[in-house]
Amino acid sequence: MKLASVEYNGKTLVGIIEDKVRILDVPDMHSLIERGLRDLESIEVRTLELDDVKILAPIVHPKQDIICLGMNYLDHEKESAAFDGKTFEKKSDNVYFSKRVNRAPGPGATIPSHRDITECLDYEVELAVILGEDLYKAAKEQTYQAIFGYTILNDITARDIQRRHLQFYAGKSLEDSCPMGPWIVTADEFSEEPDLRIRTFVNGELRQESRTSLLLSNIGEILEELSSYMLLKKGTIIATGTPAGVGMGFTPPKYLKPGDEVRCEIEGIGELTTFIGD
Repeated sequence: MKLASVEYNGKTLVGIIEDKVRILDVPDMHSLIERGLRDLESIEVRTLELDDVKILAPIVHPKQDIICLGMNYLDHEKESAAFDGKTFEKKSDNVYFSKRVNRAPGPGATIPSHRDITECLDYEVELAVILGEDLYKAAKEQTYQAIFGYTILNDITARDIQRRHLQFYAGKSLEDSCPMGPWIVTADEFSEEPDLRIRTFVNGELRQESRTSLLLSNIGEILEELSSYMLLKKGTIIATGTPAGVGMGFTPPKYLKPGDEVRCEIEGIGELTTFIGD
């Protein structure tokens, strides 16, 4: 099932995406996650044509910072070490960080280039997990039942800010720099550990290509470890990492510039295209 936040006549609505949009009687996606997916027919209020709505990020205003994993694909770990001028050493523990997102742009949105503060704006396609249940000290086999669904996330990053501060938070949290979408595909559409092709194109050029089965820590392991440290609440968004091919990995680097088109694709979910503005 594809669940989307859409704009219609100036209002934000939530619906099921099929050949049309089946609008549900909930104020936003947070409310639907809180309610759950039981008996959705009982809260369906009307049907709209797809051409009549604008699809937004599925969760426009996350309630908490997004939890992200760094270096969760081996090839990206290698290119990151090369970028930093370090000898590659495989990480022994997961690298976690958070990303502040006040508002998530959706498909077709224009992302600011932030040229006043960065010259090194980069892209990162990631499979994002959205929780539909609270998790705390959960065993791996229990974590899969808590997954509400999956979406595509582009972890836009300012590499120069990231390096200057010697941590990820500031360089990952520029305003309007976390496109998501185009919708949430519910967890029942996938196996417990989805094996999906994941790609990024910049101006039509293939930059990133891998499969989610190549995650160094898989989804169940991530959720088990994180929930051993903290309560993961319903609606939590977790970005599982990006494969090699980001802009900083090229010689010379291929950073984003105004006018660029960035298309992120994940098999079974769809594509998320955004543009870089001035």
